[in-house]
Amino acid sequence: MRRKVTVIGAGNVGATLAQYIVMDGISDVVLYDIVEGLPQGKALDILEATPLYNVSATIEGVNDLSRMEGSDIVVITAGAARKPGMSRDDLLNTNASVVRTVSREIKEHCPDSLVIVVTNPMDVMAQLCWHVTGFPHQRVMGMGGILDSVRFRTFISMELGVSVQDTEALVLGGHGDQMVPLPRFTTVRGIPITHLMSKDRINALIERTRKGGAEIVSLLKTGSAFYAPASATYQMIRAILLDEKRFVPAAAYLKGQYGVKGLFVGVPVILGREGVEEIVELSLTDDEREAFYRSVDAVRSLVEKLI
Repeated sequence: MRRKVTVIGAGNVGATLAQYIVMDGISDVVLYDIVEGLPQGKALDILEATPLYNVSATIEGVNDLSRMEGSDIVVITAGAARKPGMSRDDLLNTNASVVRTVSREIKEHCPDSLVIVVTNPMDVMAQLCWHVTGFPHQRVMGMGGILDSVRFRTFISMELGVSVQDTEALVLGGHGDQMVPLPRFTTVRGIPITHLMSKDRINALIERTRKGGAEIVSLLKTGSAFYAPASATYQMIRAILLDEKRFVPAAAYLKGQYGVKGLFVGVPVILGREGVEEIVELSLTDDEREAFYRSVDAVRSLVEKLI
């Protein structure tokens, strides 16, 4: 049976993600949006490019969520994007309404699917999706950790003048201004960046990582980031469909790991066919733990407003 991924939301993130999936040929795609003609037009445009990539994957644009039936993975990208001066948390109530609605549809039409949440504030929306669907927590996750980590990797590469391929980074906590990049676990060819640059420069890169999305919003003026978020989500989809057992940071449900219970927050996980197959628990320093708990508290305060 052919694999099937449904992308909910045909905006910049959703359409770009759909293109990446189809170009790789790993799955057929259903692209949904409430705007008539929008998903159909973008899907047709992507489909017409498939001969150039020598793939046989198909894509269909729809305005009916029942067409997601049978999907292996459903990705929620729908919702309002940030505007200059807005934080991810400012989108809370608007996007919660969208996520509640589509989560009910996922529960009805795709009861066996895995769900990746991209909509901001991401950790909170993952919690809301899990709450509404009632799915096993391993099958619901948020994308933010990979995106935050690759932004940190990019800034390290720019700072040191080295290839991004030689950088590795780890970011914990919520996908927001309280995220926790961990320099001790961030390396260039295995060498911790604490050996390669000053504490002041590291702190500057951490702050730029925390504000990475806002920096793009301020430059675009009328939109938010979509290439990197779509790429990060695609990596998660590939890891699941191909059962790659990737070690990645993602928003996952904690049941006591890191001293946190009953909350979705960014941690290292093993990602494979069953979704979040394992949560990797690291030993944190007192300072790292304190920063992580501040981030957790920020996520929890938003969750309590919705659930």
